[in-house]
Amino acid sequence: MLNKFGPSGHGEAQVQYLDGDFRVISPGTFVRCAITDVRIPLDELKYWSVDLQEAYATPAAVLQRHFPNAPKPQA
Repeated sequence: MLNKFGPSGHGEAQVQYLDGDFRVISPGTFVRCAITDVRIPLDELKYWSVDLQEAYATPAAVLQRHFPNAPKPQA
């Protein structure tokens, strides 16, 4: 279940990342990816680290954080 705020939350949210869920500490409409700095709308947030307390925009960003020396996939 996602924690959503109405129009009262603008800008970047402060979030506590939990196992399978997250808790909005300070209202906002997005969080930033820890790797790419891309804005992630809260209703699209799918990837985060409980241990590092940070969000990721894509599965590739998760892999980059946890395996920084891994070869990059070829396009």
